[in-house]
Amino acid sequence: MTTPTPFPEPVVAPSTVVVAESGLGLYGQQLLDGRHHLAADEPAAVGGNDFGPGPYELLLMALGSCTSMTLRMYAGRQGFALERVVVRLKHDRVYAKDCEECDAKPVMLDRIEREIDLIGALDDLQKARLMEIADKCPLHRTLTTGIKIVTRLATAQPTVAPLGGNV
Repeated sequence: MTTPTPFPEPVVAPSTVVVAESGLGLYGQQLLDGRHHLAADEPAAVGGNDFGPGPYELLLMALGSCTSMTLRMYAGRQGFALERVVVRLKHDRVYAKDCEECDAKPVMLDRIEREIDLIGALDDLQKARLMEIADKCPLHRTLTTGIKIVTRLATAQPTVAPLGGNV
């Protein structure tokens, strides 16, 4: 088996994220923001090469990091003795129990379970307040208030730079 040649990196405009096939394996992706280069892939069990986390893992990582950063920022402003935040997340698809038209078809809902460890000399009121603040992290709000995604076909050929070039 030969290793495929990776595709060149696309040029990334400021304030833009680009996700493009990497050319490494069937599902390998390169994720670029102009400053960072990450990889995504699917596990081998579904035909990927596991070069990086899958899409749902990336979503959970984004929510977990936003939650932790928000708690750190709030605790710092309040002078709380928060030493460390650890966020564990899990994504599941569960059957909806209370829904209209459930007789017509089974309905699956996405559910994210988030468990937060607050490490430090915090009293119960501080912990309770931090748990309230966790639900106010920007990504949590975005995910729970609904997102409108507008998709269009690109009209111009993308510009690419050689792999390892400036992004």
